[in-house]
Amino acid sequence: MPNLLKTTVLATSIALSACSASPTGRNQLLLFSDQDMSSLGAQSFDQMKQQQKVSTDKKVNAYVQCVAKSVTSQVPKQPGFNEWEVVVFDSDQVNAFALPGGKIGVYTGLLKVAKNEDQLATVIGHEIAHVLADHSNERLSQSQLANAGLQITNIALGSSEYAQYRGATMAALGLGLQYGVLLPYGRTQESEADIVGLEIMAKAGFDPTESISLWKNMAAASGGQQPPELLSTHPSHSTRIQDLSAKINTLPNYGAQKPNCSKS
Repeated sequence: MPNLLKTTVLATSIALSACSASPTGRNQLLLFSDQDMSSLGAQSFDQMKQQQKVSTDKKVNAYVQCVAKSVTSQVPKQPGFNEWEVVVFDSDQVNAFALPGGKIGVYTGLLKVAKNEDQLATVIGHEIAHVLADHSNERLSQSQLANAGLQITNIALGSSEYAQYRGATMAALGLGLQYGVLLPYGRTQESEADIVGLEIMAKAGFDPTESISLWKNMAAASGGQQPPELLSTHPSHSTRIQDLSAKINTLPNYGAQKPNCSKS
C-alpha cells in the first residue's frame, strides 16, 4: 500500500475512533487524553508565570479570585486536578484565558472593560467553557492530523526539539496572541463558549444580562477596529449580543445567591 494511502487510512481510522460531542452536541475530533492536555496546560501556565509580570495588588487579586472561585464552584470536577489555579497578570492586555489542567489567567487590562463582577464572571465563564468543551484538544487534534507523525504531547515545552512547534501548540491552547501567533478560536467554538459560559456564570448567581453590557464595552474599546465578521474567526460583537440575548431569555431561575466580590 502506498505511503500516502496508508497515512490516509490511518488518519481516517483515528478520526473515527476519536469522535466525541461538545456540550452543545456538536461532533468533535479529540485525539489527546485528559492527562496529555492537563500536562500541556500546566507547562504552558508555568512558563507564562515566569515570563510575564504577575500582579501583587492584594485588592485586585482578592477581587479576581472571588469572582473566579464563584464561577468555578459551578463547574463539575474535572479529571487531572482538584482546584482551579487563578493568576492575575499585570498587563494592559484586555484578555483572559483558561487552560486544561485548571489554570486561569486574567490580565489587569480586562478590568477596565469588564467593569463589574458580573461582566468579569462572563469572561471567566467563557474561558472556562473553552476548557470544558475540549476546544484546545480539538484544535491540537486537527493540527495532529494536518502534520502526520507529529507527536505534540511527547515533546517537552522547554526542549529545543519542541521549539518549531511551540507557537502552534500555544495557539491551539488559546494563547496565540500572547506568543505572536494569530490563531484564535473559531467562530463555532467562540459561540459555543459564549453560551456554555453564560449558563455557568448564571448558575453562580451572577447577572447574565451584564454579558450584553460587557460586549458593548468590548465594542467600544475596540474603537470600531474589529474586521467584518466574514473576514474574522470571531463572531461580530452584534452577533454575540444577539445570541446571548436569545439565550438569556431561556435561562431558568437558578436561585443562587449573588456573590459579593468587591473591587474596593
